[in-house]
Amino acid sequence: MLSILLGWMGDWGVISRGFQKLPMVFEHDQEYYYVVWEMSFPVSEFSLEWWTDTMSSSKKGGTHNIIKAQYKMLDQSHHRYSAIIGPVGLASKVHYKCTSKNAWTNEYTISRRCETELTRVLVISDNQNGPTEFRQVLTGIQNHYGKGGVPDAILHVGDSVQYADRFEDWQNQLFSPLEDAGGYQHRSPLVWVPGNHDHDKARTPDNSNIYADMYHGILTTEGLDAPEVVNGTYHRFYHIASLGSARIIVLDAECPSAEQSEFLERELQSEAFQSAQFRIVTMHIAPYIEFWDPYTWNEKGEKHWGEHVRLEYDPLFRRHNVDLVISGHQHNYQRGTVQRDPQSADSGSITYTIVGGAGGGLDLVRVENWHMYNVTYLDHHFVSLEVENRELRWTAKNRAGDVIDQFSIVR
Repeated sequence: MLSILLGWMGDWGVISRGFQKLPMVFEHDQEYYYVVWEMSFPVSEFSLEWWTDTMSSSKKGGTHNIIKAQYKMLDQSHHRYSAIIGPVGLASKVHYKCTSKNAWTNEYTISRRCETELTRVLVISDNQNGPTEFRQVLTGIQNHYGKGGVPDAILHVGDSVQYADRFEDWQNQLFSPLEDAGGYQHRSPLVWVPGNHDHDKARTPDNSNIYADMYHGILTTEGLDAPEVVNGTYHRFYHIASLGSARIIVLDAECPSAEQSEFLERELQSEAFQSAQFRIVTMHIAPYIEFWDPYTWNEKGEKHWGEHVRLEYDPLFRRHNVDLVISGHQHNYQRGTVQRDPQSADSGSITYTIVGGAGGGLDLVRVENWHMYNVTYLDHHFVSLEVENRELRWTAKNRAGDVIDQFSIVR
């Protein structure tokens, strides 16, 4: 009865606005975006309205797309809405807003870059359970991009929250800090990599994936309206993304499967991946971890969590000319560049990075030594990844804005 009453009050304007979470936009295949937002009460006839720079900005022109939002009641005070934008074709700008009779958002714009243009990607990971430190990192990020500046995309390499089934963690550890730091998530699509803290792995209709179902395990746009997708029972997060002249393969490091292995081998050998200027693979758990809690590493068996990444996936990365591997999980910064094949002088190089320093408690104790990392930094940080045609530039900064590491790859 309470939800019905709140819905009636919202529809008739007794309650104004009522947004719990303003829109967060995720990349979803080449020409699509997934948008999710949340209300404190149910709102009837919520829609997402979107258009591109090639369309008229006048509703009367009939060129706007009106998409009915999918609704999911999380509990009586958390009502989630989502919609898919696309296809957007070759548009350089995509505009959208969420609207109903008595609740609406501002208009937001996503800027899209072609392969030859500068594409700026913010890379962060492991902000969970450290909202104060995350806000400090976000201040450094704001200073980096300047007043009014935003990255073209955000690569979040996992562990956004401590507990995926707690509303307060999503609010306090992810949505609110991002909102207070300028609301990048409205305009900078997230390429989201699942962390071990982020999602419920049960493939059941009543799983606890209250927000972490943006990819649905669907690698194309076919089947997006299937009931099992709408209800969030899929959580196969492995997928592909293109950012400028870089092609990115996203893997779910915690949930290995025959399907994911087949996907990885297929994508590594694909024309799109092999012809990209820069070939990147990202997953939460790094293949080569050196810092952790010694007790859980040895006695609890957490040293085995990423073994399949190192033993099964990494040989494929080296064989198929991967340039850059980006991971989190370990709460500090490391970077190492090595030859893909140590037995060959002409094998080319592969760079491994760990970027787990967006706010979570730091890992300061060494538990392994792989003799491969050139740089280690034991404090909070973020990374600016810039891709511009034939050049990739990587700059890691601490929360004060000081450069702690940088390198480039030039074709």
